[in-house]
Amino acid sequence: MMILVAKVNDKIRENSRFTIRMLCDEFPQISKTVLHEIVTNRLNYRKLCSRWVPKMLTDVHKTKGLSSALTFFTRYSEEGNDFLNKIVTGDESSICHVTPESKQ
Repeated sequence: MMILVAKVNDKIRENSRFTIRMLCDEFPQISKTVLHEIVTNRLNYRKLCSRWVPKMLTDVHKTKGLSSALTFFTRYSEEGNDFLNKIVTGDESSICHVTPESKQ
């Protein structure tokens, strides 16, 4: 099963615009349901602007988040609530920025 997951991952990395239906054509021995489970649950991809992108944070993303948190903590320690009043918040989602390729 691990070899199959690796092969599916390789196909997606070759062409991130693959759909589940296209993967079914590449792997006719596997059902559409199983392919969807491999792509979404085992490989942790999700469809974003017609491309499969990893939804797990990399070590670089985690390091940047920790660095930002430490910077905020240091400034809060120095400035107190005045610092907090300057912060504009949004949702708590971590987003990996991907510039989509042209569809032409």
